[in-house]
Amino acid sequence: MGRKTTDKIVFTNVKILDAGAKGVSVAKAPDGKVIFVPNVVPGDVADIQTFKKRKAYYEGKAIKIHEHSEYRTAPHCIHFGVCGGCKWQNMLYSQQLFYKQNEVFNHLKRIGKIELPEFEPILGSEKQYFYRNKMEFSFSDSRWLTEDEIKSGDTFERNALGFHIPKMWDKILDIKKCHLQEDPSNAIRNEIRAFAIANGLTFFNPRNHEGLLRTLMIRTASTGEIMVVIQFFDDDAEKRVLLLDFLLEKFPQITSLQYVVNQKANDTLYDQNILLYSGRDYILEEMEGLQFSINAKSFYQTNSEQAYELYKIARDFAGLTGSETVYDLYTGTGTIAQFVSRQAKKVVGVEAVPEAIADAKENAKRNNISNCEFVVGDMKAVFNDAFLAQHGQPDVVITDPPRDGMHKDVVDQLLKIGAEKIVYVSCNSGTQARDLALLDEKYEVKRVRPVDMFPQTHHVENVVLLQKR
Repeated sequence: MGRKTTDKIVFTNVKILDAGAKGVSVAKAPDGKVIFVPNVVPGDVADIQTFKKRKAYYEGKAIKIHEHSEYRTAPHCIHFGVCGGCKWQNMLYSQQLFYKQNEVFNHLKRIGKIELPEFEPILGSEKQYFYRNKMEFSFSDSRWLTEDEIKSGDTFERNALGFHIPKMWDKILDIKKCHLQEDPSNAIRNEIRAFAIANGLTFFNPRNHEGLLRTLMIRTASTGEIMVVIQFFDDDAEKRVLLLDFLLEKFPQITSLQYVVNQKANDTLYDQNILLYSGRDYILEEMEGLQFSINAKSFYQTNSEQAYELYKIARDFAGLTGSETVYDLYTGTGTIAQFVSRQAKKVVGVEAVPEAIADAKENAKRNNISNCEFVVGDMKAVFNDAFLAQHGQPDVVITDPPRDGMHKDVVDQLLKIGAEKIVYVSCNSGTQARDLALLDEKYEVKRVRPVDMFPQTHHVENVVLLQKR
């Protein structure tokens, strides 16, 4: 049996009460069930048509808005509501910050169930648009058509370069202007599309697995450097050179032009051999005089300017005096480790991805940092007695795990090691709260400060200082 759906019920004059998970707002149906509604703002009063019914909730969409919320604002982007990104563009930024702070508080209180200090106010982002340093776009020969286009019966250009429509792996929304990455990002994408169409370069068909052009990645740095990586499906050297040469001529400011020929079922680049066409195979990011090289596969915080603010808060929470041994878990390319190294005696960065550790060592060399050691290791296996004997007992542990949080074994190891302080940076306060509850037997939460890295979206980072009891 398939999922339960329902006849399309319409609830009239429903007040939107709250901003819920994943950027979707929350209302209450007359029968007391929750309704999840996208593209509305708390405070709106709307008629809602449901399209899915579950035991405890409905999913629906607003078909008419009777009263606009005082927190509503006009979205900047022409693609708002169809594109799955930037779901909060229609909400005032001050209110976005309110809901983000609220979410962190609720997670830590409800999931963590631990004693908490007063939260420090969320740090908003100075830039609310054009803040991302990395964007990935997909080519498709089956562009998403709007309802109006379908009704018109006209024929349309079906080649698209843009984003996947939410929950549709084979439909791409053609993006004219995206407000997430500074120019020349939009110009590069639009020129590639126009040139490809004019020159008969085929766009990928995800169902039949055919076509020349597959994906486009653009990375920019605050230093002004630009990286472009084009992923081709067909291995057609003549057409490939035609496009890459056009790009170099049109955008001489590109620092790194790379490509990959990928004929796998998926378009992930991490197991691919990326080839340099022009320039160098990395771009340089800079922070407090430190330089970090970023290659096509590097993980780097996607909002460079706000990453700097986040790291400053983490360093402030750590309260280093110059005599401490610091462990930096999930160190990635060693950005936080190097950022705090001037205030520490020694920093040991640990990361499971060997390529990231190679980058971290390279960056430390570039920055003349000699008090950082970088170790490849599976976090939950690494902290044995031999590791501690080799690297020393940490006074401070900084941890910045992925969305899933820390493995229970890692938490157990931290409890065993018993560093005086732990600074926990998280991009998911739900899993962070779970981990804080486990650490509660030995550690007290002393400071909490959320940081907004992704304006116009529901995502929020959070920094917590734990002190040994």
